[in-house]
Amino acid sequence: MLELHTERLHLRTLSANDWELFLTLHNDPENLRYVFDPLSRAQIEERFNSRLPHWDVDSSHWLCLLIRDRHSGEGLGFTGLRISDRDTAEAEVGYLLLPQHQGKGLGAESLRAVMDHARDTLGIKHLIATVTDGNVASCKVLEKNGFALKQRNERAFQLGGRDFDDLIFGCRLSA
Repeated sequence: MLELHTERLHLRTLSANDWELFLTLHNDPENLRYVFDPLSRAQIEERFNSRLPHWDVDSSHWLCLLIRDRHSGEGLGFTGLRISDRDTAEAEVGYLLLPQHQGKGLGAESLRAVMDHARDTLGIKHLIATVTDGNVASCKVLEKNGFALKQRNERAFQLGGRDFDDLIFGCRLSA
């Protein structure tokens, strides 16, 4: 089991025991307003189960890590990465925190741990992240960790029947 530690956080590989937190996060329309439209329970189960198999650098599914408070053990959310281009050593990152834990720097701290692991252990050279236009908080998390806006894909994503631009951020990881 992969485990990463920061000053305030403990990150570990997703397990079947994390279902309730995953369901809670994926059932909150306000929390997901910039992520995706509400999903059925079956769709949420499918997403969860797709992240449970053992992950290694050759996997096509997401490496999903539970974010826990290092002192209380409370589950705060999830973060992770997915290899998007093996030839160029590129991965996509993502994160999702419970609303009561947002705005405290925890997303940025967890992302930094994933970035360090990607560079130091996995040999990843470049990271990307896609953010729905309007998600200012997520943009700030990325920028705090050295990501820069690389591209805007107009009307690339639909939420609630409305078209939104996708903002593509990138970060080169130095050795």
